[in-house]
Amino acid sequence: MENQTTGTPVEADVEDFAAMFAASEAQAGPVEEGKVVSGTVIQLNKDYVVIDIGYKSEGQVPLHEFVPAPGAEPAVKVGDKVEVLVESRENDTGMVVLSKEKADKMRIWDEISAACERDELVEGVIVGRVKGGLSVDIGVKAFLPGSQVDIRPVRNLDKLIGEKFKFKVIKFNKKRGNIVLS
Repeated sequence: MENQTTGTPVEADVEDFAAMFAASEAQAGPVEEGKVVSGTVIQLNKDYVVIDIGYKSEGQVPLHEFVPAPGAEPAVKVGDKVEVLVESRENDTGMVVLSKEKADKMRIWDEISAACERDELVEGVIVGRVKGGLSVDIGVKAFLPGSQVDIRPVRNLDKLIGEKFKFKVIKFNKKRGNIVLS
C-alpha cells in the first residue's frame, strides 16, 4: 500500500512516526504517576487549566485548584510555569490527569520533614480546638497536645485560636499523615 500524497510505502511513514514518537518521549523523560513535574499553562477554560508537561498529551487540572478564594480570579495565566502531581497518565479522553493541590501538599510534607530533621521550628496558625489539644495549620493539619502548649497548663485554649506561633515538630509520620507539635 502506498501513501497517496507522497507515493511512498505506508510502512515507512509508520516507522518514521514511531521513531519520532520514541525520540520525543526520550527527550521529555518518563512521566511517572505519583511524581511531581513542572509544566507550562497553555490554556484556561471554564472548568480546567490545560498544562503541557512535555508528555505525549497535555494534562488538565481542575480550575478550582488555582482559585485562592471562592469568586476570585484564578491565580494563574497562560505561559506560567507550575508544579503539578501526575495522578494518571491518561483518562478516558486521553488527557493526563494532574493535581496542583497534591503537588503543593507533597512539597509542604517534604519541607516539614526537612525542618524536623534539622531540628528547626515551623510557623503555623492555631485553627481550632480538638480533643486533647489544638489543631494547627502549618500548610497541613497538625496536632498540638494541650500539655505541649506552655510550661504551665493553659486553662482557656480557645483564646489561642487564630494566633500565629512557631512550633517544634516532635513527631512526624508522613505515611499516616500524623504531625505532633510542641
